[in-house]
Amino acid sequence: MAEPSKFLINGEWLSSGETKSVVNPFTRETTGKVFQASSEDISRAIKAAVGAFEVARHLAAYERSEVLSYIAHGISERKGEFARLITAETGKPISFSRAEVERSILTFTIASEETKRITGSVLPLDLAEHSRDRFALVRRFPIGPIAAITPFNFPLNLVAHKVAPTIAAGNTIVLKPSSSAPLTALLLSEVINSSPLPKGVYNIVCCSASEADQLIVSQQIKLVSFTGSPEVGWDIKKRAGKKKVVLELGGNAGVIVDHDANLDYALKKIVQASFGNAGQSCIAVQRILVNERIYETFKNRFVELSRSVRCGDPYDETTVVGPMITEGAARKVETWISDAVAAGARLLLGGKRTDAVLEPTILVNVQPEMEVSCKEVFAPVVTLQSFGSFKEAVAMINDSVYGLQAGVFTNDVNNIFYAYQELEVGGVIVNDCPTYRMDNMPYGGVKDSGFGREGVQYAIEEMTEMKLLAFNFP
Repeated sequence: MAEPSKFLINGEWLSSGETKSVVNPFTRETTGKVFQASSEDISRAIKAAVGAFEVARHLAAYERSEVLSYIAHGISERKGEFARLITAETGKPISFSRAEVERSILTFTIASEETKRITGSVLPLDLAEHSRDRFALVRRFPIGPIAAITPFNFPLNLVAHKVAPTIAAGNTIVLKPSSSAPLTALLLSEVINSSPLPKGVYNIVCCSASEADQLIVSQQIKLVSFTGSPEVGWDIKKRAGKKKVVLELGGNAGVIVDHDANLDYALKKIVQASFGNAGQSCIAVQRILVNERIYETFKNRFVELSRSVRCGDPYDETTVVGPMITEGAARKVETWISDAVAAGARLLLGGKRTDAVLEPTILVNVQPEMEVSCKEVFAPVVTLQSFGSFKEAVAMINDSVYGLQAGVFTNDVNNIFYAYQELEVGGVIVNDCPTYRMDNMPYGGVKDSGFGREGVQYAIEEMTEMKLLAFNFP
């Protein structure tokens, strides 16, 4: 096996006295090992980011844009290597891994373009007699060192969504990738470190959650950007002090299928969005609400289509449902399914587990308080319910502590705008699933799904502060 992967601080690849293995969740083989950063190493990374900020904030827009374009090109040249590594450390089906690589290239490309669009405004101030002959300029300025903490399920593109806008805005960063899937982020770090980006602007440390606490409490860090579980995210906010915090915390996404929907199209989309990548996406479909006029037809066809979904080997080009990240994660959801059935829910499909692979599972007669409904299942498990009126369906979606995205299949423009007005979510996706995301759109949620927005332009806004310059020419 190759030597353990080193972490990167101030442009130097470093090792330590401790390593951690990264295990392929399907084969159970060791994919690689990474050196674990110590408390002292993390302090060095923060110091490097603080020092490099004096350089980063003075980089011209064209310089930042060129760096980001270089990174996008570097990923493109190693597409196959990135895709294979994503699959090896997460069990993501290889076709999904390739799609993630393409998205990450797009994310860095968008950031390269957005770097040139960080504009300001001219503000008239002569609104009263005492303010005659006054006006102001308003510009955005980088805020300083950023700490980014990313999850396993998109080990490349969710890293890109923190790193790319950081560079675009003129900030510096210390990245702590998922302990389950750090290798892809380290491969990306090779590309970044070979770019013209000044040393210390980008740093990556692989470490335990307890060691990463330094990034959260350090007064030298100006923003913490976290993607992960609500429990961890809200605890980060509690301990972050006065720094800015952006939280993307997932949910139990719902989709509404009204009676006028294109059923063939909706079914195809919902099957993929429910079970793709073993449902390990914070916007994977979890709750399906279908108009009672078409409910039986939808249910029968949905079960039949789901029955043909390919499970198992993530290296098989036709696989849709690979393993969950660990057998323990699959076992927990298996228990939730059993508990729901014991409490009166009915299993239409699936519910069986082989090691870390959980079959596509469909449940009906589910009560809102059951864990498979009210919690984030993060697995290939969906609940199916009928509704009478569209307003009733919207209320059912809103009956949740989460509010990330929702999907609405309908051609009724009144219902579309009613959903837009009334759904308590960060995004409403019309005639597609909540799983849809394009990398330039504002992405984030409300309620327990967090706050703040990602999507390059909107992340740049989170990572900058407005400053006003008021002129007086009496």
